[in-house]
Amino acid sequence: MNAQQPLPLIGLTMGDGAGIGPEVIVPAVLDAATLSRCRPVVIGDAARLREAARVLGTDCEIVTVPTPAAAETAPGRINVVDLGLLPEGLPWGELSTAAGNAAYEYVRRAAELALAGEIDGICTAPLNKEALHAAGHLYPGHTELLAHLTGVEEVSMMLSTEKVKVIHVTTHIGLIDAVNRIEPGLVERTVRRGHEAMVRAGVPEPVIGVCGINPHAGENGLFGYGEEEEKIVPALENVRRDGIDARGPLPADTAFFLASRGDYDLIVAMYHDQGHGPVKVLGIEAGVNLTVGLPVIRTSVDHGTAFDIAGTGKAEAGSMIEALRQAAEMSTAR
Repeated sequence: MNAQQPLPLIGLTMGDGAGIGPEVIVPAVLDAATLSRCRPVVIGDAARLREAARVLGTDCEIVTVPTPAAAETAPGRINVVDLGLLPEGLPWGELSTAAGNAAYEYVRRAAELALAGEIDGICTAPLNKEALHAAGHLYPGHTELLAHLTGVEEVSMMLSTEKVKVIHVTTHIGLIDAVNRIEPGLVERTVRRGHEAMVRAGVPEPVIGVCGINPHAGENGLFGYGEEEEKIVPALENVRRDGIDARGPLPADTAFFLASRGDYDLIVAMYHDQGHGPVKVLGIEAGVNLTVGLPVIRTSVDHGTAFDIAGTGKAEAGSMIEALRQAAEMSTAR
């Protein structure tokens, strides 16, 4: 990052206030490494963050700000766009319609700020889907909610670790359905989204490895029914015409090894386990889930609301710190 560029402004949604979100946000935002990478602004409830700080025994200043731009970054200070939606005395670790509705509103506000160009990235603390649904917001999770709120019809899941980054053409559908859904247009759009994300992250000319569907990428028709030639090759020809360095179709069993040693900046996986399996071997302890295709990059922690330990001060902030790091890395500083 250029020394003259401002650090990216990251909107950090508080998630379900009855869960561990507030407890992992407080130490993550105060972390010196976080403050060296980005300007975090919590979108949530200032009173709940103060309760979390008391639970943790953390001495800090929690300051409400009207907009992210008004936030002043300083050690020991947490800036909050305070929606003030949680009732006083909300129990920790219990399902709450009020907390589910508040979690929705935090994300809705983050989407507004993203569309207005007021934040450079979004990092989400976990919400509770049952509470979200009880409040009348019937979305499977953050990804679908953010896509709806930002008016985006199609997004991609990217898994990011120190060793490898992987973007998926299909994710949470059965393998037979995944093969049927894969078609040149979807592959092309996924490659373009991945390329754009890498450029935003500061890799101006990313080298992208694209996996095949069948073993050995079909091995010239030996395996499968010509899916690589039919579904993948046309997409790669199109993106290459625009100067995108997309190579493949590659045998998936070697593509991830090559990526781990630095041959590729990004791997395009065709289906869920093709991408998730290698990532969990190569660096799940530091892995972060990103949603690519929104107006801003969105990262999330790799855990849930953990109602069983909420309010006890036992929650670990490491995943949130990593999610903030990658939100900063993948976002474009204004």
